[in-house]
Amino acid sequence: MPEPSGRSPEGLLPDALLAELRERAVRYDRENLFFDEDLEQLRDQGYLRLLVPVSSGGLGADLLQAGRIQRRLAQAAPATALAMNMHLVVTGAALHAQRRAGAAGHPGARRILEDAAQDRLFAFGISEPGNEAMLFDAATSAAPVAAQQAEGQGHVFTGTKIFTSLAPAWDRLIVHGRREADPGAGSEEEPSLVFAVLDRGAAVRTLDDWDTHGMRATQSRTTILDGAFAPAERTVTRTPVGPNPDPFVMGVFGCFELLIASVYTGIAERAVQLGVETARTRRSLTRGIQHADDPDVRRRLAAAAIGVDGAVLQIEKLLADLDALGAGTTGPGLQDHGPRWFLHFSGVKTRATEAAIAAVDQVLRASGGAHFSRRSELERISRDVRAGMYHPSDEESVHASHARALLGEIGTAPAG
Repeated sequence: MPEPSGRSPEGLLPDALLAELRERAVRYDRENLFFDEDLEQLRDQGYLRLLVPVSSGGLGADLLQAGRIQRRLAQAAPATALAMNMHLVVTGAALHAQRRAGAAGHPGARRILEDAAQDRLFAFGISEPGNEAMLFDAATSAAPVAAQQAEGQGHVFTGTKIFTSLAPAWDRLIVHGRREADPGAGSEEEPSLVFAVLDRGAAVRTLDDWDTHGMRATQSRTTILDGAFAPAERTVTRTPVGPNPDPFVMGVFGCFELLIASVYTGIAERAVQLGVETARTRRSLTRGIQHADDPDVRRRLAAAAIGVDGAVLQIEKLLADLDALGAGTTGPGLQDHGPRWFLHFSGVKTRATEAAIAAVDQVLRASGGAHFSRRSELERISRDVRAGMYHPSDEESVHASHARALLGEIGTAPAG
């Protein structure tokens, strides 16, 4: 077993390191490069072990701490933070599942945390073109492999995954695929979803197809699975098709939504900082005043800060509640949201990313035309923040889910 780490989560991102990351972010964005140097430094800092328990050689952070650290990283290097999110989603889901399993433990989750303790980098291969069900169905197939075959028991995955952040560097890739019912197994068997961990290999191909408006350093390329094999011991969980309470799947959904929200809120926090700095140094020659004294500038910056504050409070409340659920703890203000967990996850993500976009736009309007230049940090993060609208859950699915919770499925309401 690895020795416990001596580094605390709070010491992960000193100011000097953030200054280096912010400086390199300019080049990564301009040249459409992966953040190799950032990754090396973060690995040295123990970032890959952030959510691994201390007893297993990690830093022992909880999800609330991870959200705060990700907001801080996003203020310096948004694309680096977004890509590192995917590793934290996988390890955070494993932490949640392991906590929920109690003394017996969760074998699949434990193996993920053991790998992360050895500084293995996890990527997230779930998104698929046209698959709006995301975690709850898959276009990728997961075909079972019989024990008598040379490779042993397990599953072979065939399909296409998109937006695979960390594509140039990952060591492990979490994927899901649909396993169809075996016609010979009787009428009781239904299609299922298999979640497993893949290694790099000839059957896993990465396309060089990432050239985007923002978040360029993530290099979230398309991944082709050409019959990629995952042995039985690398299966994390197997679930029914459709929404379900599996602890690993719930952990993935919750960590993805809340850590995504944290990253975009961190970007907005940085935008407000830049807006304040600009207002204090920019003057109106016509009116002879500093822009910090301009009522319109003050109103815009205040509106941005109000939106960001609201997002922080929502994110931190739900992260604390999710930590408590996983650990089985109770306390003042903590709440088990029961059947509304998934609604809250997606709702907070949507509100936070929309608030972040709105806040950055307010700062842009308050800061003048100089920030239309590619030399401006505010110009770059104004492009990065817009990626938030494309992550699931999107605004349409959030509204549809809430309408379904309120009114039932379409056509099922009783006649008036």
